[in-house]
Amino acid sequence: MTISVYEGRPAGRHAAIPQGSLLRRVYAPRAFDALAFSMATYAMPLLVLATTNSASLTGLAFALEWIPRVAAFGLAGDLVDRRGAAVVCFVASLTRGLLVAAGTAVLIVLPQGTAETVTVMALAAATGALTQFSFIANEAVGAIVSRRAETKAHRVQSVLIGIDQTATLTGPVLGGVLLLAGPSRMLAVLSALSFLAAALALQTPPTPLRSAQGGASQRGDGLKVGWLTLRALPVLSWLVAGLAISNLALALLQSASPIIVVERFGLSTAAVGTLWSAAAASTLLAVAACRIALNRLGLWGVGVVCSTVAAAACLALSQAPTYTTYAVLMALFMAGDGGLTVVLRTLRSLLIPPAVFGSTLSLTILLLLLPFPIAGIMVALTPPSALDHVIAVCGALQAVALALAFLRLRADPVLRTADSQAQATV
Repeated sequence: MTISVYEGRPAGRHAAIPQGSLLRRVYAPRAFDALAFSMATYAMPLLVLATTNSASLTGLAFALEWIPRVAAFGLAGDLVDRRGAAVVCFVASLTRGLLVAAGTAVLIVLPQGTAETVTVMALAAATGALTQFSFIANEAVGAIVSRRAETKAHRVQSVLIGIDQTATLTGPVLGGVLLLAGPSRMLAVLSALSFLAAALALQTPPTPLRSAQGGASQRGDGLKVGWLTLRALPVLSWLVAGLAISNLALALLQSASPIIVVERFGLSTAAVGTLWSAAAASTLLAVAACRIALNRLGLWGVGVVCSTVAAAACLALSQAPTYTTYAVLMALFMAGDGGLTVVLRTLRSLLIPPAVFGSTLSLTILLLLLPFPIAGIMVALTPPSALDHVIAVCGALQAVALALAFLRLRADPVLRTADSQAQATV
């Protein structure tokens, strides 16, 4: 699930940024970093597959890309709070650009073999961690700017969402096409995007800083507070539990799709990029449709429809006979997942008390990201011929988990109250 990781409040009032400087100070840095984020997420496993021709190493690379992201989440948020988003984004983007540039040079010099494999695996892990730092920093800037914009907050957020979705549409295709020209070409473009993001990062608006006193205990206390709050909100806890299982299916498809498209259907890396871009387009349409459907169906109705579509598509994906069928089913799966994102974000914003919002949000993000490295390990340990069976099992688990979650939510009075509030604000 694609979710925001910064929704705190600024410390005090700040003047709104003039509209003319938003493009230079906010939108442009986010656009370059979002495109680098998208390429790193979808193209790095493709790079491993292209250089190693190993399905197991591709799955392992996916796990190595996500394990540092999950581990870096708490540290990245803490650094943004203490040092400011501009500094964190600059350092992370610059470091990513330097590492990818060095990796490009190493791949050009090294012959094919173990050293090349180690290099691309290390790049997957490093870009995963650094991308999380710059992503959180940019989310912090977006949250602060939208609040300073006062009456234009919705317009700012709409532009930021449009930037992210455009990057999600463009990144996979760009990475897949560049890989056809050679891994070094793709890495060179990723490095250039990182340098551009770093160059623009230092002119982004400042974010509030938190005192460094008692940092370690505050992070631990924050997770504890988030856990206690989540337990006190059964509606949200059941939904997060169901979506965590659903994310296992999503992560498995992200990890296994390059192998399935390239090895089973015999297509190029560009076809993998096209697959994910089409899926991103369907997600964007589904999110827009769900915001309208909330007025008629409510949160529960939208959640049931989207979970049914996602689970059915995942089960059917295991039996897809052609690439076209696989791409259509993947688009349906991602559309259902996008609708579930709307339900989660709406409930989260309505139910979590403002005083503990950040702590609870951090915990839910960690719970929802944990399936990603697990899925990479599963793909690494599964023969390519057996991936269909694993996808079918995950689809069945997803269906059961979401069914249990929404059955539990059906009779909860809190959900009915949240429905009325959501319909009043949509």
